[in-house]
Amino acid sequence: MKKECIAMLLAGGQGSRLYALTSHIAKPAVPFGGKYRIIDFPLSNCVNSGIDTVGVLTQYRPMELNSYVGNGQPWDLDRLDGGVHILPPYVSSGEKGTWYKGTANAIYQNMGFIELYDPDYVLILSGDHIYKMNYADMLAHHKKEEAACTISVLEVTMEEATRFGIMNVDENDTIYEFEEKPAHPKSNLASMGIYIFTWSKLREYLMADEADEGSSNDFGKNIIPAMLAAGEKMTAYRFHGYWKDVGTIDSLWDANMDLLAPNGSVNLHDTDWPIYARPAGVPPQFMGESARVTHSLVTGGSSISGTVENSVLFHSVTVEEGATVRYSILMPGAVVKAGATVEYAILAEHAAVEEGARVGAPPGGDNWGIAVVAAGVTVGPGRTVPPKAMLTEDLKKEEK
Repeated sequence: MKKECIAMLLAGGQGSRLYALTSHIAKPAVPFGGKYRIIDFPLSNCVNSGIDTVGVLTQYRPMELNSYVGNGQPWDLDRLDGGVHILPPYVSSGEKGTWYKGTANAIYQNMGFIELYDPDYVLILSGDHIYKMNYADMLAHHKKEEAACTISVLEVTMEEATRFGIMNVDENDTIYEFEEKPAHPKSNLASMGIYIFTWSKLREYLMADEADEGSSNDFGKNIIPAMLAAGEKMTAYRFHGYWKDVGTIDSLWDANMDLLAPNGSVNLHDTDWPIYARPAGVPPQFMGESARVTHSLVTGGSSISGTVENSVLFHSVTVEEGATVRYSILMPGAVVKAGATVEYAILAEHAAVEEGARVGAPPGGDNWGIAVVAAGVTVGPGRTVPPKAMLTEDLKKEEK
């Protein structure tokens, strides 16, 4: 089962900065864009790039993610000689099992899986970014440069550069220095967390890193600095296009809103580079006589009788007559009842806003932010969830 290149997709992160949205699911399984989940983007990029063997490394609350990925059929990754494989931490006979200790350790624990396919190259991906990328072009660049490691980079502003791992390069884009979140960056080339390694080299450094008891077992903190210190050929691959790390409430809301802006995000209508997803199997959307929907994405299975403006609605959402939804994200099964208002907010799966309640508010004030109602939580009749609030327990009307 020789493969030139296989992908290893790191999908075990807790996503703690998404707070209530990842209390019961892993970050890559968080719904996005009306009909997708975050993991759909790297999986679709793989199959569109001709990479048909993908290991998905899971850890934190993996059940829903495992079920969603399944046998890989929606992404044409249900292959006999490759396909998609779920790779949780495991215990071998006679060994002491551990959780994945870091990104490098996660790959180390799955070296046996990689070697089943005897690849020349290994593509390392993150499961929590929204973007389209042709990995075949990146691999061609890696081979042309005869590099041990190629790191995809994106130009950011110098002010933003302090939040990223920054690659300093020479005139040929050969990396000579890596700085993690520098206070005074020397360049604006930010690492996207997408790597291609020549497998023989990566294997050598993974084994050395695992033997180092003081290591954090992380690519950015350990593997890449070690390769640079050893003089390995490392090159930057410049990416031009939309890319978003949706690791915070604000960035997730922004990325969904970007879908409503012309040319402001990934093109979901591009038939040459489709983003695949597991279908929900729901009936068509229904628009009632009183429905008023403008500049929004509304997915099948939804029933709309109220006002929806500049919002992203997933499947099976209900907006009753007299309800108003503006600049918000309503995840599958969310309900907004008559007379309720939801503005600049995220309602997680099966959250409910009862009659006359209010969630969020338009921008204004120092303490403004996106309001969030967690999965399955109810905002009782007439109650209010203020801006920037994170509601994780039912808020019901007080009984007199």
